[in-house]
Amino acid sequence: MASIRKRRWVSRGQTQSAWVVDYFDQASKRRLKTFATKREADEWAVTALHEVNEGVHSPASASITVAEAFQSWIEHCEAEKLEFGTLRQRRQHLRLHVGPFLGREKLSDLTVPRIHQFDTDLRANGRSLAMRKKVLTNLKTAISYAQSRGLVAQNVARSVRLKAEDRTDAGPLREGVDFPSKAELKAMIDKSPERWRALIVALVFTGMRISEARGLPWRNVDLTTGLIHVRQRADAWGHIGPPKSKRGKRDIPLAPMVVNALRSWRGACPKGNLDLVFPNRRGNIETIQNLRERVFLPLQVAAGLVTEKGKAKYGFHALRHAAASLFIAHLGWTPKRVQAVMGHATIAMTFDLYGHLFEDPRADQEAMKKVEAAVVAA
Repeated sequence: MASIRKRRWVSRGQTQSAWVVDYFDQASKRRLKTFATKREADEWAVTALHEVNEGVHSPASASITVAEAFQSWIEHCEAEKLEFGTLRQRRQHLRLHVGPFLGREKLSDLTVPRIHQFDTDLRANGRSLAMRKKVLTNLKTAISYAQSRGLVAQNVARSVRLKAEDRTDAGPLREGVDFPSKAELKAMIDKSPERWRALIVALVFTGMRISEARGLPWRNVDLTTGLIHVRQRADAWGHIGPPKSKRGKRDIPLAPMVVNALRSWRGACPKGNLDLVFPNRRGNIETIQNLRERVFLPLQVAAGLVTEKGKAKYGFHALRHAAASLFIAHLGWTPKRVQAVMGHATIAMTFDLYGHLFEDPRADQEAMKKVEAAVVAA
């Protein structure tokens, strides 16, 4: 039960008034909340009593702000020793997105419409759909963390989903457009400078992420059995850590060209404490910027793989797609096998990216001939 009463007092000679909702929360603790008008008090009381009955009410007086909850979650992530890049992203989300638009509000005051308004505010201030999705994901996790600590009774953001604002999806990945064709791969290998040939060959035929190649030590390369054991990666800031997901730890079989290229490279490979396969000249972790700007982009220009504006066509990740397409087209691997070698977190990710490559276009052509014949014969 709740009672609503008018409260009057005198301040600086002026009579002031407000409406007070007097109620008990789900823990049977007496609570008070003040409103300027009776209508506001009535509307709030209805919602609050329903939340109390459902056991999901969070008293405003006991609530912390969204920014405080987000910061508490970040501190927990720091204690769990998450990767530097992950922590950096979450701090940026708090500083640039959550803090300015939602940070001062109390967790207890959040509603589903308020979360949607938060997304609207982000969009109106130039945040892309991809960025808004990332921010919302982190906000949901931060509130869930607060909920697990008894700081809020429910996570109102959990049910909020963002949809694409238009249908500009380019469709399935296409050879020669989204990733290099076999002829383009050959051109890149042929034009690779001796210093980086082993890296290019390895990326083409293994599908490793560039971060995994940058963090690959020689102890995880078995040239006798022809396997690379992916167990770590180097992030964008040069920190060695585990792969992106549990399935990122995997064994990749090597084509003979990769084995031969690595054997030739091993003698010339700069030595360092990390014993890396593809280090810089001092034996340390090579930066992704150097590899992109001084190796991969110039290599594509030399191989003639450029756009109409004369820019290199592909990023490093395109070689990963190319490798997957080779595995599917020429090895006959099942989707599960492709998932394992590529290190995808889920089979759904494998199908989302490469599901169309498992289909046989010749079978579709034959089927369409039958459709045509049925219509002609009618």
